[in-house]
Amino acid sequence: MVNYKLLTPGPLTTTDTVKKEMLTDHCTWDNDYKSITQKIRKSLLKLANVSEEEYAVVLMQGSGTFGVESVLTSAVGKTGKVLIAANGAYGERMGSIAAHAGLKHTIINFDYNEVPDAEIIAKAIEEDPQITHVSMVHCETTSGILNDIESVAKKVKALEKVFIVDAMSSFGGINIEVEKLGIDYIISSANKCIQGVPGFSFIICKKEELEKCKGQAVSLSLDLYDQWREMDKDGKWRFTSPTHVVLAFAKALEELEEEGGIAARYKRYSENNHLLIEKMNKLGFRSYIDRKHQSPIITTFFYPETGNFSFNEMYEFIKERGYAIYPGKLTDADVFRVGNIGEIYKEDIEKLCDIFAEYLNEKK
Repeated sequence: MVNYKLLTPGPLTTTDTVKKEMLTDHCTWDNDYKSITQKIRKSLLKLANVSEEEYAVVLMQGSGTFGVESVLTSAVGKTGKVLIAANGAYGERMGSIAAHAGLKHTIINFDYNEVPDAEIIAKAIEEDPQITHVSMVHCETTSGILNDIESVAKKVKALEKVFIVDAMSSFGGINIEVEKLGIDYIISSANKCIQGVPGFSFIICKKEELEKCKGQAVSLSLDLYDQWREMDKDGKWRFTSPTHVVLAFAKALEELEEEGGIAARYKRYSENNHLLIEKMNKLGFRSYIDRKHQSPIITTFFYPETGNFSFNEMYEFIKERGYAIYPGKLTDADVFRVGNIGEIYKEDIEKLCDIFAEYLNEKK
């Protein structure tokens, strides 16, 4: 197979050393393997800036969406009601999860280039006494916008509601003061900023809220409470775990620390992002999100104003030269996306922009 780098928001380009960890087979019942699970859980607590006394980590088989569904269907349950603030496809997906599971919910939709307004969310909570939970996405990879979870958290906690954050594309790449903000559940995935491979999601949960989930889940395999109780004993997963993915993730956590932790990774991602926007603007590509709300994770660009442009053709042109980018996910604009996360550095961004320039020159 052709080996090319992924300029995407996950799965992403991983190090050779992370990939090599998957060459070892492990038994899920083995004490050495279970100890790796426990070490991962402790490491994630540290990255989330939370105490072991107040919070717990639950690893859940499947993609990030499995983790989000596990939280919504276990925490909200049949008696609660969740308010979902959505400004992209992944916020909207929370609504789909709630609808499929028969959860009581309401959605406030914001424009894809607009951050959810804390005042509007607070007003909606005050007008509906049935609301028990509030959920939103931190970094919407639909557009690359970075939402203001801090201002929303203040309102949600002041109104004594449970706060759920989908930090799929930001956790590990952007520092989040989970305990200080009062976030009750924060969800991410192995194949994002920690730079592991796909196969499981993880949820950092306030123990007080986790206890309330007992018997509430509407799914057997996604029962967050039962997964926690089983895993908390000695590190064993309830059902077959993705052993090779777990080993790769443990190595990825080590490499995150070696790089200098979240601060260093944020710096690298941000520098990638700033360089990308600067060079792309010079080539005539305009970014969809304003600089104030642009995340360092992924950037959405409008198609250039030329009749000769074809995304599919450009995609193949770029891929043939060693890189893969992302198509757009907006319905109201012609856009494409470029990720900055993973094992990607300044030289990759410079090379990619040279390829864009080469393509545009050929289309003149």
